[in-house]
Amino acid sequence: MAKRSTVIAAAVAGLVVVVAAVGITAAVAGSGQPDKQTVTVRLWDEQVQKAYQSSFAEFEKKNPDIELKTSLVPWADYFTKLRTDIAAGNADDVFWVNAGNFEDYATGGDLVDIQKTLGAAAEKQWQPDVVKQYTLDGSLWGVPQLADPGIGVFYNAALLKKAGVTPASLKNLHWSPDRASDTLLPVLQKLTLDASGRNAADPGFDAQHIVQYGYNAANDLNAIYINYLGSNRAALQKGNRFVFDTPQGRQAFQYVVDLIDKYHVAPSAADTNTNGDFSRDQFTQGKLALFQTGSYNLANVEQGASFDWGVAPLPAGPAGAISVTNGVIAAGNAHSKHPQAVAKVLRWLGSADGSAAIGADGSASPAVVAAQQGFLDHWKAKGVDVSPLYDVLKNGSVQAPQGANWAKAQDAFGPVFEEMFLGRMPVAEALTKAQKVANAAMGAG
Repeated sequence: MAKRSTVIAAAVAGLVVVVAAVGITAAVAGSGQPDKQTVTVRLWDEQVQKAYQSSFAEFEKKNPDIELKTSLVPWADYFTKLRTDIAAGNADDVFWVNAGNFEDYATGGDLVDIQKTLGAAAEKQWQPDVVKQYTLDGSLWGVPQLADPGIGVFYNAALLKKAGVTPASLKNLHWSPDRASDTLLPVLQKLTLDASGRNAADPGFDAQHIVQYGYNAANDLNAIYINYLGSNRAALQKGNRFVFDTPQGRQAFQYVVDLIDKYHVAPSAADTNTNGDFSRDQFTQGKLALFQTGSYNLANVEQGASFDWGVAPLPAGPAGAISVTNGVIAAGNAHSKHPQAVAKVLRWLGSADGSAAIGADGSASPAVVAAQQGFLDHWKAKGVDVSPLYDVLKNGSVQAPQGANWAKAQDAFGPVFEEMFLGRMPVAEALTKAQKVANAAMGAG
């Protein structure tokens, strides 16, 4: 029979083994990777999404406790879906916002205050005009991601050559309500062809069977009509008030609408009203000679075009070539369940390392200043001179969309503009009606 001391010793020893085993198990469990928090980032640009994948892989190496995922929502549905998701509490942790929509979310308490989250010094890394654009009531409401330069005209070199138009001649184009001094329309007519090969200046031109368009005149605020307004001493807004219904504004819109419905040198609004990428796709497919757009489409065109192309200056109007310039921010969702992780992601997106991939692959012009050289170097190496997109800003710029109720205002005037571009409502009547409903929705009277 074992002695009592021996039994106690054995019991103690057994307990030590059990405790040790538990400790080892705990240690093993503790040595594994920590539970990951998933942070989702919503955006509308497929090319930047690809750049983000490279950037986010580097972020996850430095932050193994955070997994980043992108959510791509097409531009046509982006803000409608964002509005719905924010209201329902289903929005992503970080989401892109443009100037026309951010104020509504900032004043509604839906966005993270960047200065409180990252510190006031953080904004020194970013393009000053984008910081200014997204500062409201003394606070910055997102991390600047893209800093678009101005608008220019992308051209298909082969289609120009076939029509006897040189790229150099595009540098001096100007539009005018006075046909006698208008040099843009004649070029667009040369570049527009029907199924029989006749151009739009030919009396026998068949507008019902067009196989090649000269230009992408359309109900496109950023690339088209806001620049025509600015180039004719008009504007879309002055402050938060809509002011496009002026004699100069009517001239600008009438010119653009006539390119579509009277001269047939641009695709029908029946196509472009319902598909914001229609003109871009026509250009990359070799069916559109001149594509007026911004740096945000450089990567799309480079990827999709199988022909030689380049960038020409924005056509000048009576007031010269006046372009819009814009920025995009990555906003933190103030209702996210992972505020600390969101803060880390925002800091990364606002750093040179975090934005380097955007510039390096030419996806867009980064708003992080230290990452912008990579963008310029990328397109220079591709043989594409993007300087016209920057040079146009030397002439000044037209105010970009703004206002806390911008989305509501756009919903109000949008259907009126669609009818106008379709030719179903006279320009003067449409602008009067559109401006009235837009200002009412904006709360500007």
